[in-house]
This record gives sequence, C-alpha cells and structure tokens, in this order.
Amino acid sequence: MALESLNPATGELLQTFDEWSDAQIDTTLAAVHADYLAWRITSFAERKALMLRAAAVLRQQRDLYARLMAEEMGKPVVEGRAEIEKCALVCEYYAENAEKMLAPEPIASDAGTSYVAFRPQGIVLAVMPWNFPFWQVFRFAAPALMAGNAGVLKHASNVPRCALAIEQVFVEAGFPANLFRSLMIGSAKVNRVIESPLVVATTLTGSDIAGRKVAEKSGAMLKKSVMELGGSDPFIVLEDADLDEAAAVGVKARCINSGQSCIAAKRFIVVEAVYEAFLERFRRNMAALQVGDPLDERTQVGPQAREDLMHELHAQVQASVAAGARIELGGEPLGQGAFYPPTILAGVCKGMPAYSEEFFGPVAIFIRVKDAAEALLVANDTEFGLGGSVWTRDRSRGEVLAGQIRAGAVFVNGMVKSDPRLPFGGVGISGFGRELSHYGIKEFVNIQTVWIK
Repeated sequence: MALESLNPATGELLQTFDEWSDAQIDTTLAAVHADYLAWRITSFAERKALMLRAAAVLRQQRDLYARLMAEEMGKPVVEGRAEIEKCALVCEYYAENAEKMLAPEPIASDAGTSYVAFRPQGIVLAVMPWNFPFWQVFRFAAPALMAGNAGVLKHASNVPRCALAIEQVFVEAGFPANLFRSLMIGSAKVNRVIESPLVVATTLTGSDIAGRKVAEKSGAMLKKSVMELGGSDPFIVLEDADLDEAAAVGVKARCINSGQSCIAAKRFIVVEAVYEAFLERFRRNMAALQVGDPLDERTQVGPQAREDLMHELHAQVQASVAAGARIELGGEPLGQGAFYPPTILAGVCKGMPAYSEEFFGPVAIFIRVKDAAEALLVANDTEFGLGGSVWTRDRSRGEVLAGQIRAGAVFVNGMVKSDPRLPFGGVGISGFGRELSHYGIKEFVNIQTVWIK
C-alpha cells in the first residue's frame, strides 16, 4: 500500500510514500520508548523551553505549512495561517501552565504526608484526521509531551506530508529525535500499534465509525482512550436574536474549513417568527462567499479534501431532496476538482438524512420550529453531542437553554470553537474524554496516590 498526497483542487498527485513494514513500526516504537525513558524525568523547565521553541518554529514556517495544507487537503491559505498560529498558542499555553496543572495536590489523611501526584505513562498513539491536519495533532501533542509522555502519530492517509512536517517541527525545536514520530501506515496497521506493549494509550479524532474501532481495540488491550468524534451541532435562533449578527456568524460557522469541521454549525434550528428573515440574510451571506483555489488569498471556500468525500456529501444532499427537502442555494458539484458550493437545504424534517446525519461540507440544514421549547427538542433529537449555540438578546434565557442542550460545549451568541483554556470533547456518539485545559493534560497521566507515615 502507498500513501498518496493528492491535490484536491486539481487532482494532481504530489507525492507517494511506501507504507512501513511491521519491522519499521516495531523499530520506531522501540526508539520512541527509549527517548521517553529519559524524557519522563526531565524538569518542567526543560520541557517548557523546548515547547516554546516549537511555537517559534511554527510561526517561522507559518506560510510554508499553510501552503502545504492548501496543496494536500484544500484548506484556504488564510485559514491555514490561522491554524498554525493556534498551534503555536497551544504550545505556549501548556509550556506556561503544565507545571502548575500537574503540581502535587496535598490531601489530608491518616498519613504524616499524603498527596496526589501526576506521573507520565509512556507512548500515546494519536490517530488524527485530515481536516485540521496541524491543529488536531498539536492539541494532543503539546499537553502529552509537557506531561512527560511520548507520542506517535497515525495521521490521515491523504496528508502524509503534513504528518512528516509536524514531526520535523519537534526535531527543529530540539526535542529528542524520537520523542514524537509520525508513522507512515494506513488504517489496517493501527491495531498492531495499539497491541504493542510500549503503547499505553490512544487518542482519536475522527468519525464515530473509526472511533468505535479504535476504542474497541484499546478496550480489549485495557488501554486508556480519548475519542473526539463527529458532530451535528445545532445553531438555535430565537425570535429576539440579532439576526444580522447571527446570520454573519452562522455562515462562518458553517463554512469554516470549507464546511469540514466537527464543530461547524450544521443544523440551523430557527423559530418560525424569524425563520424567513433569518434565512434571507443567511442566503445572501452564503451566496457572497468566494469559492476557488485554496492558494488564492481571496478564497473563502476551497475544495473538499477528497473527491470521494465530495461525492458522498452530494449523495446526502440528493437523498434529502428526494425525501422532501428544498435547495435554497447551491446543491451541485462545481466541476473539475473536489469543489462543492455553499449550499442551503430548507424544509428539513425528521426522517431525512439532513436531519439525522452529519454533513461534512458547506451545507447548511434549516429546520423551522414553533418556539424555544420545540427548538430544544430538535436540538437534542440526535445521537451526536459535540457542540451547539443559542442566539438570543436575553443572555439569562440563553444560559438556561444552554444548560439543557446535550453537548460538550454550548456557546450563547457566539461560534463554537476550541480554546486551549477550555475543555473540549463530546457526549453520545461524539465521543468521550476531554482535550485542552487542565482536564486534557490529565487524561494520559497516572494519577498516583502517595502516602507517607
């Protein structure tokens, strides 16, 4: 098997990589473990200096990495630069805060001294997706390495050049050469890595289908796992919302990364009193988006990451239309390359694919409801539970409704986003465990009780 780097805007084959043999995997894991044994006893000051250096490397090479993402998975370069900046910020956040987060916690007991300590555990396997090929990795790697662990990355098979570039960031920053390695393997060899006695835990960001497989294998091997899976986030618009702001943010929240985001706003649940007015504003803003070459600075929506994914998205749109949904904008592939236009599906109701499935592309799903109570019922009528937002001028009302939405994160009058300072993750088939904040850094440590007489 070969891993292919393919430009989704042009169809051009950029580079191929031979998949590693089992022997290469085993040799690499042994080298990573050897570096971990030394790394686990380094001071936080040593780790901090290197992680800050990683942030500096990211910023120095920002334009290079943004172009790499544009070429390999179609991300507009403007968004790519922002992604690299966010990676640098998460490195800085954990560099500055890890020691405090993992400081021993004194506990009164029958001992002379007793406390809780947070110890590193070993190699963490990260199985990561293509949609945010740098951010998803650094979101895991910065806390894992600052906690004293090592990391190996099985990246999505369509972004092998991004995977190698990330590995090189840590090398250039001065980390031990094998502390973080990218494994050039396809999905079929993930189980072999999980089975290795040198791997202590797994983390996956991706579909619920992939999550079930990795979680099942990790569970069978009695290894800790964190799963950040898909989402079908509700975007609730109430009758007292600022419609201009909600429509502007809603379009951005739906079409960021060309619509390929797990926490993108997907289901626009709008009360009937403002449904038509909001839809009109939203349609106007969607129609104004610039679709085109991801290397063009003016582009706001690039291609889908692969042509097969674009066809899958279109099939979902067609199936929803066949079931009674109405296309208000877009709805047809744009020709050469994996381009799909900003699309609005209106008249969506229960029983349609658009109501229950995750649409991973620039397709906004509009659902009309009578009032806030029905909006809440529709928002929670899903197996997913990653994020959600509520739009209302009444902040107290918004906060009450937010507390009733079944999701890992709910934003009132704002776009759902990840932030190093706040925990990130979902419930239901959107996964379990948390990344980021002090919760994230403690997912892969040994929470050890120390009792001294």
